Amino acid sequence: MEHMVPLPGVYDPDFIASNQGSRANSVIKGTKKEQVDHIIKDMRLNDTMDNLLASVEKNESDISPSTLYAIACVLEGVPFINGSPENTFVPGLIELVISRNCLIGGDDFKSGQTKMKYVLVEFLVGAGIKVKERKKTSVSTYFYCELSHLGNNDGMKLSVPQTFRSKEISKSNVVDDMVASNGILFEPGEHPDHVVVIKYVPYVADSKRAMDEYTSEIFMEGKNTIGLVLLAELSTRIQVKAQGEGKFHSFHTVATIPSYLAKAPLVPPGIPVVKALSKQRAMLENILRACIGLAPENNMILEYK
Repeated sequence: MEHMVPLPGVYDPDFIASNQGSRANSVIKGTKKEQVDHIIKDMRLNDTMDNLLASVEKNESDISPSTLYAIACVLEGVPFINGSPENTFVPGLIELVISRNCLIGGDDFKSGQTKMKYVLVEFLVGAGIKVKERKKTSVSTYFYCELSHLGNNDGMKLSVPQTFRSKEISKSNVVDDMVASNGILFEPGEHPDHVVVIKYVPYVADSKRAMDEYTSEIFMEGKNTIGLVLLAELSTRIQVKAQGEGKFHSFHTVATIPSYLAKAPLVPPGIPVVKALSKQRAMLENILRACIGLAPENNMILEYK
């Protein structure tokens, strides 16, 4: 990729770590409206929108750069997956997505340590093992106290409290539905003590190190390929029809298919958030099986009973 030149991006110091200023050397200047127009131009789009864009027209200061990218994608009809923990999908943007029948998904890519935590916590809760207080000698420290050392710009950016907070929230809430599903172990409102600590250590460079690191060539050394681009494009082409419905229709524009690859899955209003990894994977696999005419898999195995 050394011959590829990235397009200029939106830089707003109010939403980006303060130590990133010296690195922002290819930026889109101008007002919010001018920046969105620039992004749209890069996407070869010439449409206009009168709904959510009122705040863009007014150059409101509380609109984040990631929201501007999402608006531009929606106007072009391009699926947008939010891979960061930023508050990108504000209510007005959700309304815009639905009105334009475009697809969005997110939030915050689940590409490494978080997947292991999903599996371990789901096992503990399912086995009736209650994770209690965070102590040095308890199992809860191993799974719930995350101390990560990052050496690249990812770590540098998260060393600023303003940007770390959104990451802390997305990583801290990943086990909520699994804990809530067991009313015997956990009382209503009760939750394990969960602390997330990320420190910037330049020496480790592109390596990511954590207290809960596992020695596994597949997990730590294997290639991690996030298939969100393929899943998002596929979701735009799938048409479904329930029994009794007159015609086929698309999935909801707030896509749940990418949930398996996101720390904080985005769901339509009123829909429960499922973060248990096995359930997310089963949902994804069964949808893909349906696309090629195969029956969904389940554990009943009635044909052998």
